[in-house]
Amino acid sequence: MQKKEQLYEGKAKKVFATDDANLCIVDYKDDATAFNGEKKGTITGKGVINNVMSNHMFQLLEKQGVPTHFVEQLSERETVVKKVSIVPLEVIIRNISAGSFAKRYGVEEGIAFDQPTIEFSYKNDDLGDPLINDYHALALKLATREEIENIQSMAFKVNEVMKAYFDKLNVILVDFKLEFGKTPDGKIILADEISPDTCRLWDKDTKEKLDKDRFRRDMGGVEEAYQEIMRRLMAE
Repeated sequence: MQKKEQLYEGKAKKVFATDDANLCIVDYKDDATAFNGEKKGTITGKGVINNVMSNHMFQLLEKQGVPTHFVEQLSERETVVKKVSIVPLEVIIRNISAGSFAKRYGVEEGIAFDQPTIEFSYKNDDLGDPLINDYHALALKLATREEIENIQSMAFKVNEVMKAYFDKLNVILVDFKLEFGKTPDGKIILADEISPDTCRLWDKDTKEKLDKDRFRRDMGGVEEAYQEIMRRLMAE
């Protein structure tokens, strides 16, 4: 497969066209950002870990009936994916209070919910990805009612599969962000990535943070946390 011109560069990835109009190549970077790009840095080796982990998780989810954009891994940092138009909704599933949820509602981190919650953010960097509900999404024509319901049920299914999977690795899946894309024929599939950048992952015994919060909060040991998740992933 031939890699052609760069189509897009985001905070964590570059996307390239290929000689197949329906496929792209994603190249994962070591760049790290937080707080809508206000904080910038580098997490050495992050691109490799996020690429390999995302592909691992996508294949796991495919087996459980969740359609994804994954096609094949080319190298440590590069993967072939189906070309999609991203639905401009960030979907956040939370199992435990943490991060902006705890701050927004004045609760402490670490409260386990009776059932998972779901939030939508309007994917728009200029506006700071504001929280919206499904009525807002419909009003802004970001997705149809049917697409929103499909995205919600897929997101909860992803949560079920991932919670059980991480539990086996002695890791608590606290919360995570998903993005979905639309194929040219209008099918909604899971896209973007699943990694310590997009998930909050705590060690089950020590509650140690094994994710991007270590970067956000200047906790140190960022590379080691990413490597530890990768180690558990590869050991299972």
